[in-house]
Amino acid sequence: MSHPVNEPILGYSPGSKERIEIKAELDRQISEVIEIPCIINGKEVFTGNITTQVIPHNHNHIIARVHLAGKDEMENACKAAVNAQQNWIDIGLESRCEIFEKCADLLAGEWRMKVNASTMLNQSKTVFQAEIDSACELIDFWRFNCFYARNFHDDLQPLVSPPGVKNSTEIRPLEGFVLSITPFNFTSIAANLPSAPAIVGCTSVWKPSRNSYLSNYILMQLMMEAGLPDGVINFLPGSGAEITEVALANPDFAGLHFTGSTATFQGLWQEIGLALPNLRSYPRIVGETGGKDFVVAHPNCNERGLLVALLRGSFEFQGQKCSAASRAYVPQSVWSSISDELCDEIRKIKMGDAMDFTNFMTAVIDQRSFDKITGYIDRAKADDSCEVIVGGNYDDSVGWFIEPTIIVTSNPKSETMIDEIFGPVLTVYVYEDNMFDEVLTLCDESSPYALTGSIFANDESDVQKAFNALRFTAGNFYINDKPTGAVVAQQPFGGARASGTNDKAGGPLNLLRWISPRSVKRTFEPPQDWDYQFMQPDN
Repeated sequence: MSHPVNEPILGYSPGSKERIEIKAELDRQISEVIEIPCIINGKEVFTGNITTQVIPHNHNHIIARVHLAGKDEMENACKAAVNAQQNWIDIGLESRCEIFEKCADLLAGEWRMKVNASTMLNQSKTVFQAEIDSACELIDFWRFNCFYARNFHDDLQPLVSPPGVKNSTEIRPLEGFVLSITPFNFTSIAANLPSAPAIVGCTSVWKPSRNSYLSNYILMQLMMEAGLPDGVINFLPGSGAEITEVALANPDFAGLHFTGSTATFQGLWQEIGLALPNLRSYPRIVGETGGKDFVVAHPNCNERGLLVALLRGSFEFQGQKCSAASRAYVPQSVWSSISDELCDEIRKIKMGDAMDFTNFMTAVIDQRSFDKITGYIDRAKADDSCEVIVGGNYDDSVGWFIEPTIIVTSNPKSETMIDEIFGPVLTVYVYEDNMFDEVLTLCDESSPYALTGSIFANDESDVQKAFNALRFTAGNFYINDKPTGAVVAQQPFGGARASGTNDKAGGPLNLLRWISPRSVKRTFEPPQDWDYQFMQPDN
């Protein structure tokens, strides 16, 4: 079976067909306010408990009114998911794959601009960041996950069937529903978390992030248009705590598929442990959480490549990628060479409305995030061991805008070198050129996280030294590249330590977490005698 190919990225250059189409779609979406219901068993549910969705770069502009789920809706969604599972299993893997491959085709075609535009407005992404996320990555998730699932049938079969016996493995899904709690920062991840388990036969209750209701709702509509049966995925905007409470009280809770903060994931894990006596099965827990992603440079490295990696890796999508570079260890000789140029390049960055395609950055996601990030910047300004060398300014009067900021610190354990900030802030620790080995140890031991990281070095022996020293420091490790931009089927994504369970979305390992195989032995001529040869008497 030939594998799919990654979806080509559209360029949106001036005058291009896609640029004209996306601008028209942006104009259409920004002129309306969408009413977003819960979707339970394929039916729209307007609860009347309404919140609004605003544009981060223009937070006075409302783009959606969202009907929030409560306990009754959650209980109905759990029931719908459980009731839908048998039919979803019975239609078979091939039919399930055909539905999600149709989802991919719709997204690659007539739905592409609608989904991308909603991501640009809802999450304040540039057109390029929306394209690589909500179009290309999600198309890849759907196509490659179907490919992986089909392969399981052959790859997981027993190696041996003796004469008279046929051994086989049934690739069953988990028994019960999966609770999918999804993040704001990647539209593709939001849709993948409920749909990956669905491909192998699970059903799901989907709690989207409060900051991405619009784009996520549009994807729910897309899946329904592709033929997703009622109840297979149930869409429930609402309180995470309330939804989780209801889910964990249900004996049919079978798994958690999560992307979000480390603290939230740890709390959920503890709650699941307490709920175990009332559950039918031990739930599968899959989570991708925080990161404090690093770049380590060797004195002998490609300096221009390092500069570009620091700029792009730290400031694309305002540093709100799970994989964004937020700490760097740079030797004195290299820093002396690139620091002025790096600051000059950062000052050239345009920041503003996502609908202005000349902007490299837009706004951070909400007021809570703005306050958290600017708090780190202000404390760094007051810290004698830190110096803000570029950026450091911010303004929330129109949108939640924070300048791309670099902090240089003499303290490698300062809070901006340790804590996950999730914003456009890079902290640099400048080390003596002869301290490379010590810096590798420092990088490994300074943070509880282990999501992504990169090493810049020209000599292969230095690359291998870093590769070995940082073996458990990053689940996705980049050599002479930025630590962002993992591609489905090329760099399956996930990290360990406090960064999650490292179940590698975008590869086959993630799907294995949602199956519960049944080993089957068929004997063609059953034994007719109950005794054994050893029981015969000695002559």
